[in-house]
Amino acid sequence: MIQIINLVRAFNGQVVLDGINLEVPKGKITVIIGKSGTGKSVLLKHIVGLLKPDSGQILIDGVDITQARGRTLKRLKQRFGVLFQGGALFDSMTVFDNVAFPLREKTTLAEAEIIHRTRERLSQVALTAAMENKYPDELSGGMKKRVALARALIQEPELVLFDEPVTGLDPPMTNSVFQLITATQQKSDYTALVVSHDIPQIFAIADLVAMIHRGKIIAYGTPAEIQQDSNPLVQKFIQGNPEYIEE
Repeated sequence: MIQIINLVRAFNGQVVLDGINLEVPKGKITVIIGKSGTGKSVLLKHIVGLLKPDSGQILIDGVDITQARGRTLKRLKQRFGVLFQGGALFDSMTVFDNVAFPLREKTTLAEAEIIHRTRERLSQVALTAAMENKYPDELSGGMKKRVALARALIQEPELVLFDEPVTGLDPPMTNSVFQLITATQQKSDYTALVVSHDIPQIFAIADLVAMIHRGKIIAYGTPAEIQQDSNPLVQKFIQGNPEYIEE
């Protein structure tokens, strides 16, 4: 569904994406790994159309989002759901209103239907009716992630992008959020692209894994193939070798 071809982007003369080539198959969970500063989040912002590359293509079912404008670009963006690293919840809105917000802003659905869909999504991420009227500052980090995930899924997107979805969470909550991503993806059959550095947890949820190093994809395959990859950079990263992390 997503095909990235020779994508290049530099900031102030520093190349961050250096000829990225990657395919994200439909209906699968693809995880991008790599240490901080390798361009993972920058790549996501290009895919969703928030940034434009210096060169290269990003094809969404054959349509290049880097060249799309006007209604074409709007239609492409409507196919995405995004879970940002910090959740990006509105502090002044309740849990319910945060999740309902995209439907109220971008659709003409009747309020009764919005209420039904919002409660359905909240239930899907295991948030009870008792949580509806709470505000973000009353929630734990894990609960905020659940609310953000419900909002990302509220318009039934075909593609969902996750930018470091478990940052700042303890191991039990990390596992809980990853299990939730797997469960919702299996139920809704959306295409998921996850940026993460959480090893080894991501191997349990990924169908495919790509590793970025210095702006290039240096490994791509199933979790088993990545774990057996002969590239020493890959092995150092997945084993948490400080020689790689500090390189």
